[in-house]
Amino acid sequence: MTEAEDAAERQPRGVDRRLLEILVCPVTKTSLIYDEGRQELISRAARLAYPIRDGIPIMLVDEARPLNDAEKARLKTPPSS
Repeated sequence: MTEAEDAAERQPRGVDRRLLEILVCPVTKTSLIYDEGRQELISRAARLAYPIRDGIPIMLVDEARPLNDAEKARLKTPPSS
């Protein structure tokens, strides 16, 4: 894989970074965490994961999945640098 292909893989699949910066959880109005691997936006406060489908964040509570216990525990720990 070339460096350009590798960089493209790390970018959200069609999701505008500026959009990700302004979106908030519709329940708590708090910021979200982008989970690149699962293509989801995570709300720590609501403990919900909102899906991103075809590059479009689905910000509906009915479409969000609750986080499991392991995910909740991981979110309590700040990410390492």
